[in-house]
Amino acid sequence: MKDEIYRFRFSNELHIFRVDVWLTDKLSQLGKSYSRSYIQKLLDEGLVTVNDKIVKKNYKLSEGDLIEIKIPPLEKLMIEPEEIPLDILYEDKHIIAINKPPGMVVHPAPGNPKSTLVNALLAHCKDLSGIGGVLRPGIVHRLDKETSGIILVAKTNEAHLKLSKQLKDREIKKVYEGIVVGAMKENHDVIEAKIGRSRKNRKLMTVDEINGREAITEYKVIERYEQFTYIKIMPKTGRTHQIRVHLSYIGYPILGDKVYLPNRIKTINITSRNKPLITALKKIDRHLLHAKILGFFHPVSEKFMELIAELPEDFEKALDLLRSQG
Repeated sequence: MKDEIYRFRFSNELHIFRVDVWLTDKLSQLGKSYSRSYIQKLLDEGLVTVNDKIVKKNYKLSEGDLIEIKIPPLEKLMIEPEEIPLDILYEDKHIIAINKPPGMVVHPAPGNPKSTLVNALLAHCKDLSGIGGVLRPGIVHRLDKETSGIILVAKTNEAHLKLSKQLKDREIKKVYEGIVVGAMKENHDVIEAKIGRSRKNRKLMTVDEINGREAITEYKVIERYEQFTYIKIMPKTGRTHQIRVHLSYIGYPILGDKVYLPNRIKTINITSRNKPLITALKKIDRHLLHAKILGFFHPVSEKFMELIAELPEDFEKALDLLRSQG
């Protein structure tokens, strides 16, 4: 198979665009759904040129620039299928939805080459969309390793493209549940704060109103406890670590989060009444965030579907602890 080659002439006098951002959007308009990280990978490999010169991913396009991108054919999967039990919420010949347990990595990566959701899916499905690339077949969206709940996977390229478009157009309904540290003042609020890569640690995200991208998170309180709050979270955008970053930013990090304000729980004024509770909650080994509801239009029938994933055992135990203490 040969490389796919696309050539574009940039014309936009009103705005300046990074080449990786512009190409991701331009290809999407042509029905080619490639992630921004994949386009950046092609840039790093010298497969994108501007005016016949290789450029970096942060190159700013100018009026009249000629952009050429070469997209190599999909590699054959080198991932080993593994017989790992899956909690399947829905499946047909086009899509499959899984209730991912906490602790399971979605796709292979350095440090996690095996026992991922993709390994399990390859043993179960045999056929998955190739749009996600060699290491992410069928994966339409992701969840952090420690985040539990619904993840949607495409079996065909057609399904993948249509679901990705729904994500881009913000047509997919996402509802999470989480337990945060602290007694939230508001019963309902919307957090609007741009998110970007941390300059101190590129693996982490942070609120960055200058260089960040638009990020909106709505939340509603479900139950209140003395020093914790159980909430429903409705992200309107899909930035990396968005929910965790936003909640930490307003002073209410997810319980068990080891990355974003991991020491927040230690600042609570512990009384003799709640000391056993705090001791028990400190033993939680993951952030208590669960993707509970996912609503979307089926990519073929176009019927609206809403799937629900019940809370995992560790989350339920934490709630029982909190409720028992009042």
